[in-house]
Amino acid sequence: MADDVLRHSPLDAVHRALGAKMVPFGGWEMPVAYSGGTIAEHTACRTGAVVFDVSHLGTVRVDGADAFDRLQGSLTNDLRKVGPGRAQYTHLLDADDASVVDDIIVWWLDDETFDVMPNASNTSGVVAAIGGEDTTATRAILAVQGPEARQRISKVSAEAAEIKRFRVAPVTIDGVDCVVAGTGYTGEDGVELAVPAAHAPQIWEAVTNSGVEPAGLGARDTLRLEAALPLHGHELGPGITPLQANLGWVVGWEKGDFRGRGALEAERAVGPARTLRGIHVEGRQPARDGAAVLIDGMAAGTVTSGNFSPVLGHAIALAFLPPSVEPGTPVELDVRGRLLTGHVVPTPFIEKKK
Repeated sequence: MADDVLRHSPLDAVHRALGAKMVPFGGWEMPVAYSGGTIAEHTACRTGAVVFDVSHLGTVRVDGADAFDRLQGSLTNDLRKVGPGRAQYTHLLDADDASVVDDIIVWWLDDETFDVMPNASNTSGVVAAIGGEDTTATRAILAVQGPEARQRISKVSAEAAEIKRFRVAPVTIDGVDCVVAGTGYTGEDGVELAVPAAHAPQIWEAVTNSGVEPAGLGARDTLRLEAALPLHGHELGPGITPLQANLGWVVGWEKGDFRGRGALEAERAVGPARTLRGIHVEGRQPARDGAAVLIDGMAAGTVTSGNFSPVLGHAIALAFLPPSVEPGTPVELDVRGRLLTGHVVPTPFIEKKK
């Protein structure tokens, strides 16, 4: 994609001033790492606190008296499990084969107002499916993550630090009206701040001045992989259903009809033909997505994500394998003709923090 058609975060100038390496991602140009590098940023998130600019994620405002019913009939999870002031993870499915068009966080702001948060490249498709207004350009999203995230951000806003996991509330930060949710994508505790675009540099500076370190999308990917969190285009996407990805818990079977329900029920009746598994790989070399997984020398599945785990000190991978494959099963991973050895393990690879 040509540089002149890439979108840019309201924090683009801030990242460049910090010397970030910028890369195309989902139609945006975003920081993959700063001068310290991905492993240092990953470690800082596991031991302290970092802030990611995730403004490339979409925001679709769905409101009005019919907003609840529209979302209930479109998305898999059941909003009746939560309520205003809560956030919920959910899926939008293909109507024909129940594959995951997008995985989404819904921020339920008040009785008739929802912010639906799709992945970067899927925003227009989500708007086409559920309606609403694309408000992505009006705000920045800052994800503050790590075991010390709340302690450090409390220096900026005690209110923001007190937002509990999967809660959402309006909060004033450094004199700016924001929305804060207790959500994230690292396996660590933390909050995400929706900030008016014009004030994004101000809030970024306040957050980093509190001792929170900048981190890029490279660390965000290695962190989510250690926590075995799915990435659209890898563990989710065309041909992949929630059941295959071990995410049946995001389906509200008791709520009535939703898009793709019939195809998903048909798969549930017979059981998915494949399921997502974790693999410990010997050594540091990762098996990237698309690598074949061999069991007893025979092709058994395909890697969806792979990378070096800074916490574990060796490579890890997620792969689709037959449901009968159990933890402990030895495997080989074919990386451009070189076979890496490993074995199937339960996920997450590291314990998710409360």
